[in-house]
Amino acid sequence: MVFGTFTTQEALDAAYDVENSVPDFMVYARQYVASSENTRKDLPCALGVKYGPTVEEYVDIFPASQPGAPVHIFIHGGYWRMLSAREFSFIAQGFAPVGATTVIANYALCPHVSIGEISRQMRAMVAWCARNIHRYNGDGENITVSGHSAGGHLAAMCALTDWPGEYGLPANTVRAFVPISGLFDLEPISHISYMRDDLRINARDIAESSPQTLIRHCPSRMLITYGSDEPSEFSRHSEEFRQAWDEAGNWSTYFPQMGRNHFNAITDLGNPDTQLTRAVLALMDHTPVAPSTMRSRRARTWSVADRRPRSRIDRRLFPGGTR
Repeated sequence: MVFGTFTTQEALDAAYDVENSVPDFMVYARQYVASSENTRKDLPCALGVKYGPTVEEYVDIFPASQPGAPVHIFIHGGYWRMLSAREFSFIAQGFAPVGATTVIANYALCPHVSIGEISRQMRAMVAWCARNIHRYNGDGENITVSGHSAGGHLAAMCALTDWPGEYGLPANTVRAFVPISGLFDLEPISHISYMRDDLRINARDIAESSPQTLIRHCPSRMLITYGSDEPSEFSRHSEEFRQAWDEAGNWSTYFPQMGRNHFNAITDLGNPDTQLTRAVLALMDHTPVAPSTMRSRRARTWSVADRRPRSRIDRRLFPGGTR
């Protein structure tokens, strides 16, 4: 037996092959890129803002028009080994227009760093935002964090951070977390043949970077969601994580996404009028501002250099697809 109920390597590999779970993955890839390019043209933004010392430790920020705004941080997926913040700027379209500051996080990728190091980078990023986001009209005491797929794993790792002990921040530094189609147990991932060389997951990684086995009491709320049309392993991860989260005495809610697949389970976040975005805004206890109060892009220039990191949504860079 390869892992769990999977008796062959082929069956396990197929269970996590998200690209082949939809008719044409590139439809969504092109949508991410085009929508994100338009977002950077349409909204005031500060791109490539450093939160750490290495090249890939940066955030793209879409500031609210008024100070003291709630903050939403989004962590992208890509199996910890592909994509960048730049393909997910479109998320800001769901939050900036209603008066929230949006932060799109970037991180170094496997195999150049380990999953444990990526988790550390994301925790450092959240701590940086708590202390510095006021420069971009954000309220460092009203932060929510969402993440998709591998980003859902990283959001959960942030939820399990000892903020007072490790960063000198309040235990409730993040008000709520929203893992979308998250992966919470690294054990099955370590057995997937087309990821082994890149991820290099070992026993220590599984023990120290699997949120499923690290759950403890947490003061933050958790909204867990995934698409009904995703591969069954993704629903299993989310359901088992939510059950363990609740059993530890924590607060959670499940947000169903009927008819959604792995790739469009996040697209509603890019629209302020969708039920998913409204649910996240409710976790912020935020009442959206009227669109007429928003300033145009010309109203303020955020003087941060526009770094152009690699963009990996390109069929030529996906000889095996998202695998």
